[in-house]
Amino acid sequence: MNEKTDLRELPSVDMLLHTQTAAEMVAQYGRTMTLGGIRNALDDFRKRHSGNPVLEIPGPEELLIQVRKRLKIEANPSLQNVINATGVVLHTNLGRAPLSQTTLAAMAAVGGGYSNLEYDLQGGKRGSRYVHAEEFLKKLTGAQAALVVNNNASALLLALAALAKEKQVVISRTQLIEIGGGFRIPEVMNQSGAKLLEIGATNKVHLKDYQIAVQESNVSLVMRAHRSNFKLVGFTDEPNLDEIAQTAHKRGLPLLDDLGSGTMLDTERFGLEHEMTVRESMEAGSDLVAFSGDKLLGGPQAGIIVGNAVLIEKIKQHPIARAVRADKVALAGLSATLLHYLKDEAEREVPIWQMISMAPGLIKGRAESWLEQLGQGEVIEGESTVGGGSLPGATLPTFLLALDVPKPEQTMDILRKSRPAVIARVIEDHIVVDPRTVFFNQEGALIMALQNALKKSRD
Repeated sequence: MNEKTDLRELPSVDMLLHTQTAAEMVAQYGRTMTLGGIRNALDDFRKRHSGNPVLEIPGPEELLIQVRKRLKIEANPSLQNVINATGVVLHTNLGRAPLSQTTLAAMAAVGGGYSNLEYDLQGGKRGSRYVHAEEFLKKLTGAQAALVVNNNASALLLALAALAKEKQVVISRTQLIEIGGGFRIPEVMNQSGAKLLEIGATNKVHLKDYQIAVQESNVSLVMRAHRSNFKLVGFTDEPNLDEIAQTAHKRGLPLLDDLGSGTMLDTERFGLEHEMTVRESMEAGSDLVAFSGDKLLGGPQAGIIVGNAVLIEKIKQHPIARAVRADKVALAGLSATLLHYLKDEAEREVPIWQMISMAPGLIKGRAESWLEQLGQGEVIEGESTVGGGSLPGATLPTFLLALDVPKPEQTMDILRKSRPAVIARVIEDHIVVDPRTVFFNQEGALIMALQNALKKSRD
């Protein structure tokens, strides 16, 4: 019969901390993390020992090996770079729009030092962060003024709070949407203090519905919301934006267009259905247009409001504006991204447009190259999607590398645990990877991850 081991033989925290191995870990991870790791390793053993009293007491080096493994895991940031092989260009779960090199450089330059964020270099006095990116936005959209906040939900909340608190906002039932993460337009409107005046039915709204609604004495705003992640098909009808604008303006009411996607380019050029641009919304009569920086604009996360200068100024003065303001890094990145459009180089420089416009022949060639390197699989025709709350249901023809593995989900798990992680798709028991959303400089890492996963799937 085995004898119980004596916990008094377990190395002490102080003894372990004064070893050469611990000193190396302190130099790499710091004293606080190393000390915590040692204590956790000892506590874990005591717990295991309580359930198994004959468990052999580990030596100092054995314990410190465990500590080092744990610290290596703990020191990794939870937010990591991944390879998006799904073919979804604006993948919300994977961070939406990747940024151009120029945008990244601008963000690093401002983030790595001091800046004139709220300092007037000409006057030598306090300035306003609201001026940054505003001129670029005005030139691109034709708006009188612009405001940048931290995301489009904030932009909407702020605009409604500033312009419609305790007032009614006319909105069609066809637009009372919910998008990812449980974000619902009606709930945001309620949080702003605005009161919904719902019109129409879930599938149809007519111009007369707007004409009747704007007669209400407590109405202060008319709003349209972009259906970012679904389509209304079948027995449906809605008036055009310019018709809604004319109806609102006849009663002296402003029109807020929650456009969402924020495209500055004509999407039809890329074989996609037409997505209203910000400028087109302004030209149709919108007094305010709200949209995201990290959707079809292809920049950093931001919420942008452009439009009438008087209304924008009122929004800027609202107390919530400070709570949702954009930081210096986002403003620098947004400005650099906007400059790509002003210089007519967005298709060449902005990653999402590089991906959307990627030639099918190039995509096929990359997939065939990967097939040759892996020595297995087949190249098949497929579809990429725009995603990210833009152009719902829109697809682009692509070519996929399809890999036949015994247990696809198990192999997908291996890929997700690669470094960098690889996110792919499963179609009909095949793992498929889409070159459209894989950067050229990621190809080596992708092939290594696939080779490793395929080897493990065979073992």
